Amino acid sequence: MGAQLRVVLDQIASVVDADQARAARDLTAGLIATAPRDCTVDAIVPSSADVDIEGVDEVRKLPLGRRELAASWQIGLAPGVGAGLIHAPSLMAPLVKHDRLHDNHQIAVTVWDLNAWEAPQTLPKSTVAWQRGMLRRAAKHADAVIVPTHAMAERIADFAKLGDRVRVIAGAPPEGFAAPVDAVGRRRSLSMPDRYIVLSGSQDGLEHGFRAAAAADVDAVVMDAVEGAEPQLADIAAAAGLPERRAHVRGVLPAEDRAAVLAGASAFVATNALAAWPWRAMEALAVGAPIVAVDSGMHRDTIAEGGVLVTADDLPEALTEALGGAAHRLGVLATDRAKAFSWASSAERVWALHADL
Repeated sequence: MGAQLRVVLDQIASVVDADQARAARDLTAGLIATAPRDCTVDAIVPSSADVDIEGVDEVRKLPLGRRELAASWQIGLAPGVGAGLIHAPSLMAPLVKHDRLHDNHQIAVTVWDLNAWEAPQTLPKSTVAWQRGMLRRAAKHADAVIVPTHAMAERIADFAKLGDRVRVIAGAPPEGFAAPVDAVGRRRSLSMPDRYIVLSGSQDGLEHGFRAAAAADVDAVVMDAVEGAEPQLADIAAAAGLPERRAHVRGVLPAEDRAAVLAGASAFVATNALAAWPWRAMEALAVGAPIVAVDSGMHRDTIAEGGVLVTADDLPEALTEALGGAAHRLGVLATDRAKAFSWASSAERVWALHADL
């Protein structure tokens, strides 16, 4: 007898987190492609959403919009959802009391980062409160809580009593992520310098990246900067020894632009040591960029042998070496490491998880 796996696609129409929204779409496509015989993939969506993912069988359109659903689910009200096998690619899930044994009703949620606990100052207070509240509900009602790395599986135990319900299922780079044919033109339109590294991480971590860039005598491009953060980041760069003119701060870029910038980089430097899935590092692996990263549990689980992992103090020396004779070797290692991640593989593990439940 087949099963219907119902995926919560809350950002299908209204994107709140672009990385998580893309991950949800890619995972859903993977679930459809790897579905066991006689099993289907359905969607649960807000009132105003239409699903454009080929292969989705049935769509349950709820009576509330996404914002209203977030508030409703936070207090445990889930009208119109119904029972069944429910998979949420984020914490946005109808977490209510249910009987998994007799009603075949199960709920799995996904936690991509612990920023609301480890770095609450980087998020709006309302977001912090919502995420913390939803993890508390997950601790009460979720049948499984999925995290992308073993390091996060250990860390999340500090914030929620989940016992043996934690499961590790990695994410992957965006499906089809590669340097576009017009990469040179895109870099030119973004005013990229001829030679540069790409930095990603929190402001505290970026200081180490800027210092490494200064030591290696190379320009630094910052991705995903919060709007209005340019002056502050320029000051941090200058204090770290990198002149303001050599620090190029960019906000959130479309996937094609990110691919063009990463593919043209001499190296990618990951400075974030928090428990958070490294979206940009995954993309850097996908395009074969040499990677130097601050050693952390998350980076050991994801980048691993695909790059160089060092302490923050050793970043300058490691980057200088990566930009020299080690560049080609590191690029090959990154490309090889990227093959360890795919949404099809993640989807197969999701199907196995729900079968085990």
